[in-house]
Amino acid sequence: MLTVLPEVADALAEGRPVVALESTIVSHGLPRPDNLRIAREIEEAVRRGGAVPATIAVVDGSPMVGLDDASLERIATSDDVVKVSTRDLATLVARSGTGATTVAATSHLSARAGIEVFATGGLGGVHRDARSTWDESADLQTLATTPVAIVCAGVKSILDVPATLERLETLGVPVLGYRTSTFPGFYLSDSGHHLDWRVDNPEEVAAVLIAGRAVGTNDRGLVVANPLPRDEQVDPDLHDRLLGTGLKAAAAAHVSGKDVTPFLLDFFHRESAGATLQANIRIILRNAELAARIAVSAATTDA
Repeated sequence: MLTVLPEVADALAEGRPVVALESTIVSHGLPRPDNLRIAREIEEAVRRGGAVPATIAVVDGSPMVGLDDASLERIATSDDVVKVSTRDLATLVARSGTGATTVAATSHLSARAGIEVFATGGLGGVHRDARSTWDESADLQTLATTPVAIVCAGVKSILDVPATLERLETLGVPVLGYRTSTFPGFYLSDSGHHLDWRVDNPEEVAAVLIAGRAVGTNDRGLVVANPLPRDEQVDPDLHDRLLGTGLKAAAAAHVSGKDVTPFLLDFFHRESAGATLQANIRIILRNAELAARIAVSAATTDA
């Protein structure tokens, strides 16, 4: 049922590099009207890195791998675009709905299309109150069963980072630090948690992907954790203040479950006078270009 943009289909058929991009960041993660411009900049970052961008969404019940400009504009500007994870895909398709795909849904559709590299901002993870709520992002379970390498800036710092790393280990999902030996904290360059494996160039990541095929571990995802440079991260003191006050504000507003993350992200953007939003944009642009370079290296090695 996939509808693949001709440019993307041609690249896949010819063995040229393609990078998948999620659409939730466009519809729900970035403010209008700048979100459409930034979505185009993200795709351009992939092209600068030498690959073909494939933004993924569901449009009128059709899962789309690669969006033309009209579809991208619709995802960015329409009020009827819902946030769709893997569990929602079948229902949305059956009802001919339109939705922006999360990391989990994008990974799923990427793998079905044959795309093995995906760029996003931050990975979902275990929520801070998961011991009582069992609240854990579908991203983690999807990574355990989906052969896609996700380039991200770690998990969002509002989540339980050590618990998320423990879950990734339990699920058998490898995590590579890109030019770092510590796990990034999204807005922060360093979450304070050590990583076992470090890579220093796209060729090393591509080598891991190819070796995974050889040893039969390519039935699951791979996390490539790409931190913001320290001079581009959000001021750590500001971050910690926002996190503390944001968690209290969420509790006071009785926000819970999947609504906590968007509430806190909006709180961060508003209370930081846009500093965290600018960091978010830098993150996704950097990840898009790195993902493209990884995809190029993997395609070149395969050839």
